[in-house]
Amino acid sequence: MTRTWLLPSHLVEAARTGALDGAEGPRPRRTARDWVVDTCLFLLAAFVGLLAAETSARYNSEAVTLADQIVGALACVALWLRRRWPVGLAVTLSVVSVVAPTAAGALLASLFSVAVRRPFRQVAGIGLLAIAASTVQVFVRPDPETGVPLGIALGVVVVLLVTAWGMLVRSRRRLVEALRDRALRAEAEAELRVEQAQRAAREAIAREMHDVLAHRLTLLSVHAGALEFRPDAPPEQIARAAGVIRDSAHEALQDLREIIGVLRSPGEGAEDRPQPTLATLDTLVAEVRGAGMKVVLDSAVTDPDTVPVATGRTVYRIAQEALTNARKHAPGAEVTVTVRGRPGDGLTVDVRNAAPSGPVTDVPGSGQGLIGLTERATLAGGRLDHGPAPDGGFAVHAWLPWPA
Repeated sequence: MTRTWLLPSHLVEAARTGALDGAEGPRPRRTARDWVVDTCLFLLAAFVGLLAAETSARYNSEAVTLADQIVGALACVALWLRRRWPVGLAVTLSVVSVVAPTAAGALLASLFSVAVRRPFRQVAGIGLLAIAASTVQVFVRPDPETGVPLGIALGVVVVLLVTAWGMLVRSRRRLVEALRDRALRAEAEAELRVEQAQRAAREAIAREMHDVLAHRLTLLSVHAGALEFRPDAPPEQIARAAGVIRDSAHEALQDLREIIGVLRSPGEGAEDRPQPTLATLDTLVAEVRGAGMKVVLDSAVTDPDTVPVATGRTVYRIAQEALTNARKHAPGAEVTVTVRGRPGDGLTVDVRNAAPSGPVTDVPGSGQGLIGLTERATLAGGRLDHGPAPDGGFAVHAWLPWPA
């Protein structure tokens, strides 16, 4: 059965747009949260740019200060493109910040965006470029208040902090995505397990219904067919056939009620009817004999109650299905049921019938009975073989484990 895994919609969108592998491409539409984050970063970059512009105004001419302010404003506006081109924007702002200190805030914001959205290799390259740009800026546009050594140290520390912060956010986002994906996978697997359990339960009930009802309904069909083809039979035979039909119908209703009771919840009136075991095999043989079938039971198990309940029930079902098939396909033939075994060696059951001696009544069948018996024996840890016998009859042989 093919399993279909469900992925979160944002992962599907990210895979489509290349957001997870670092590829440039069209970005999804901004959400309300994206607008809030972008606005906050814009304001933060503008605040840092104003501080740098104020410092530039104290030590530079009005023309240089005006140029710094214009470049800083353009750099802040360019931040609105960071979601579409984060790498290109970070490289551009790194170069611009060498000559324009007012672009430092926008550079840090773009560097944070790269650390959040791109793999470590790209982040490391952009981070080294930003460190180099801040170092060169100290010499191109020195700040008399900090000096060269402190300016270089501050630039390196700030770039590393922003990069680490962005990588931390990226790791947390990936962790949340992985947990969400795992939860969806677990939910899908749980639904699949429930569906498989329901299917297994339905198949078990269907097998049990076939094994139980096929025997009763075959009796009904055989004797009803006899009444149809022998309307002039003696009254005693007609009365006996009618009695078998009545008893079989009653037992079929009881068995059907028992199986349906399995589907009910506890306390809904399900009957606790005893399940068949090896000890009730004599009752089954007596029942089919009463219906006019020739059956010989040869059981070497002296104490059937010592046989495990599940194993005894499986033997009963195998004998019941084999007798039902013999009645349908070999009417009038003698059937021999042989049971052998002891603890430690296992339990064997053989059901053999000779070739039919008369015409075979057309009794409908699904052809799944022997398949179900084979599966039942396999689930019990045993095996079952069946096929035509050398004398033209049919034989069923099964072995089941019987622990010591």
